[in-house]
Amino acid sequence: MFSHAITRIPGPDYSKGLTTSTLPAPDLELALRQHGAYVRCLESLGLTVEVLPAAPGFPDACFVEDTAVVTREIAVISRPGAPSRRDEILSTIGPLSAHRPLARIEDPGTLDGGDILQVEKRFFIGVSDRTNEEGARQLAAILAGHGYESSIIKVAAGLHLKSSLNFVGENTMLVTRDFAGHPAISNFRQIICPEGEEYAANTLLVNGTLIMPTGYPRTRVLLESLSLPIVELDTSEYRKMDGGLTCLSLRL
Repeated sequence: MFSHAITRIPGPDYSKGLTTSTLPAPDLELALRQHGAYVRCLESLGLTVEVLPAAPGFPDACFVEDTAVVTREIAVISRPGAPSRRDEILSTIGPLSAHRPLARIEDPGTLDGGDILQVEKRFFIGVSDRTNEEGARQLAAILAGHGYESSIIKVAAGLHLKSSLNFVGENTMLVTRDFAGHPAISNFRQIICPEGEEYAANTLLVNGTLIMPTGYPRTRVLLESLSLPIVELDTSEYRKMDGGLTCLSLRL
């Protein structure tokens, strides 16, 4: 169960962030309203949410999940793969240190939190354009010191591992077709996002409730088989910047 979350408001330069999307530029006012709805949703699920101020000069900084990996025992400060994002960690160290002892990923390792998926005592670490093998190795070693096992997975499609693979409870993974049948998740039931609804793979499980992006009805029908409460949130302005539900918070 999560009791806290850390989020950050998108800044005035949000639209200047990194993205591979060909969608129109995001609407900042709408992004702020969507962020507010996200915070209220987490609060409704019992979390105390710390909302950090915008960080002008770091347009991607609202995607706070990329700056750390948090377990019950420790918070591992990341080293983001995009050089323009490296200093984002400076403003999350303080808030995280109030809750957990800290460790760090060191050069030449790179690691984005969006590539890291925890399922109880096991971690899935994605090696992607943002997380390199050295960063994955360092994280696995830190986690092993606290009794966690890790599986390292090559990310061939999508920005991050959790763009395509997320745990949705009931021993089940929600995956895009690219990850269906992957050996690392062979012990899990798999729900495959229908064609055209791949973005819905970034669904977030919080305290027994699934939070999914709005607008993916076929995926919702499949998730309803889990008999868990489902909340839909509009993330249109975050999708435009390669972001989604998981990357907008650090859950503790």
